[in-house]
Amino acid sequence: MAAVELTVFQVILLFWSLRTAVSQVEMRCPSSCGNICIPYPFGMEEGSYLDERFKILCNSSSGVPKLTVDGTKLEVRYISVRRSTIGVMFPVVSANCGGKDRNTVVDLEGSPFVFSSENYFIARGCGNLALMNQNQSTIGVCVSICDKNRDSMMASCSGTDCCQTTIPSFLKVFNVTMKGLDDGKGSSGEKQCRYAYLVAQSWINYGSYYSDVGGDSDPYDMRHRDSVPVVLDWGIDERVFESLVKNGSFHNSTGRVYDNYRRKIKAKMAGIGVGVGFGALFLLIGLWWLYKVFKRKRSEKLKKKYFKRNGGLLLQEQLSSGEVNVEKIKMFPSKELDKATDHYNVNRTLGQGGQGTVYKGMLADGKIVAVKKSKVIDEGNLRQFINEVVLLSQINHRNVVKLLGCCLETELPLLVYEFIPNGTLFQFIHDPNEEFPLTWEMRLRIAAEVAGALFYLHSAASLPIFHRDIKSTNILLDEKYRAKVADFGTSRSVSIDQTHVTTQVQGTFGYLDPEFFQSSQFTDKSDVYSFGVVLVELLTGQKAISFTRSEEQGRSLAAYFIMAMESNCLFDILDPQVVKQGEREDVLMVASLARSCLRLNGKERPTMKEVTMVLERLKKSENLIVQQENEYDRNEVMGAPWDVTSASTISSFEIGAPSSLDEKPLLHTY
Repeated sequence: MAAVELTVFQVILLFWSLRTAVSQVEMRCPSSCGNICIPYPFGMEEGSYLDERFKILCNSSSGVPKLTVDGTKLEVRYISVRRSTIGVMFPVVSANCGGKDRNTVVDLEGSPFVFSSENYFIARGCGNLALMNQNQSTIGVCVSICDKNRDSMMASCSGTDCCQTTIPSFLKVFNVTMKGLDDGKGSSGEKQCRYAYLVAQSWINYGSYYSDVGGDSDPYDMRHRDSVPVVLDWGIDERVFESLVKNGSFHNSTGRVYDNYRRKIKAKMAGIGVGVGFGALFLLIGLWWLYKVFKRKRSEKLKKKYFKRNGGLLLQEQLSSGEVNVEKIKMFPSKELDKATDHYNVNRTLGQGGQGTVYKGMLADGKIVAVKKSKVIDEGNLRQFINEVVLLSQINHRNVVKLLGCCLETELPLLVYEFIPNGTLFQFIHDPNEEFPLTWEMRLRIAAEVAGALFYLHSAASLPIFHRDIKSTNILLDEKYRAKVADFGTSRSVSIDQTHVTTQVQGTFGYLDPEFFQSSQFTDKSDVYSFGVVLVELLTGQKAISFTRSEEQGRSLAAYFIMAMESNCLFDILDPQVVKQGEREDVLMVASLARSCLRLNGKERPTMKEVTMVLERLKKSENLIVQQENEYDRNEVMGAPWDVTSASTISSFEIGAPSSLDEKPLLHTY
């Protein structure tokens, strides 16, 4: 044991000497402002920076460096050449907060900077709808709801008076609009203090990361601050960099200094290497072997810890009960999934959302899968999470993405799904392929397939499942462009005659059932509303939320569609392909069905079974619909409630149970 300790000491001494040599070089700073080092390509004097975009203004009296971006001077906190980042103090957008209304727009287009993914977008306030906008499109939404009983000392940001979300990669514009939401009891949110800001994750996670910003009991409370720490990524054109290095002008004086530094490092490393001798090599080999043994044991211990924390024991309990088909739940080893995704390479990313990140992977047998790395799961909801894994793994429907298995021995749970190759319905609608256009026949078929999948989840399973986040981005298309409902991260299974009550907003703005804001209850009719929005997307080719439409037309596609129906202007807003290819009677029928799904009163909406029947019969029997045109009341199609429409429509179609649902009952897992 003493020999091992001596070996460790000698190796530490070796690396400490090497590190000292490097640190002595790194500590030298070409120039500084106050206590902030200003390395190249940044600089303060002409000729000391790469170009004007990297110029740093230094106030000699205060010693505070500032970077000018889009006409806004941002205080610089640090500059890292190694990580290509720069920390700045960024403005807070606020309204109705003690007369300090601010709304600063910062555009990084044309600059070498982008907002780093290390930042969070956070919105505070009772009933605050905060939207991040870029190029007249909404790219981020954060909604905080009201709760007067919330403990003001509780430092959390989970949707009540505070919400947070990640930002898109390569974000170049900071432009935030906020709107107050009613609390459902007549109190207008427009008069409430609300504010939003970008902030470095390190500040939220570690509080006092910046020595002069902190001390608050609530790290999310920034109402009294004008600015907060934000991280920007930066870079220079590769060809410019290579040219500068090639001709030795990577800032002449700085280049000469760096060359001297490298020569000194090499000289000192050579001297240390001679002094230590070859004996250190054998000691390092021995320590490396000990390290590998220790690492393997530590890895095994961590796997057991994570397996237990992520509900592995509960899953084993379910499997051993005899009530679950064990063959349908595969427990993937973490090593296999790590290799399949190339160590979760960012280039393998298929998508990223509120529930986690999805990676493309290839298993050892050559099968392509989608691996979803979930976000942290509340330990109090472990049993519910495991029950849902068991339940979803037994779903057998051709229009539902198949859950193949899971891995619970990693820090974050991993779910493995079948891989769906042709992207999302959102992409197919809003980024059309000219060589493979979205025809009326395909729209009708996709709508029927999604409706059939939801009908199956709601009523054909042994325990009904509410998806709770139906939207076009959660509908995938396989190699034959068949619809596959995906992303059950927020889904819930419920007993018969039971609704699910929640205190957090779950779903997507533009698709979310407005009745939920009044009752805080998710029902099967909440999914019906969301499906209605998708149906309108298919009819119009427009997005669920759009700021290109005027306020009179309505930012919400649902409101815009209903307004067009009521004013008999439906065909003015339809997609040209729909008008050109669809039979007028068919289009009117689908539009009537969509409007029924969007009724504000959930009880007046059809069930997914009724929706599926109409779409299946419409898809198969278009000739029958034309023959029965005389029985079809156009006034009812344009505005009658569902109970009237369904009575005439369903009876005229002689609808029976759809034959192509491809459904099999689920097993009971509780």
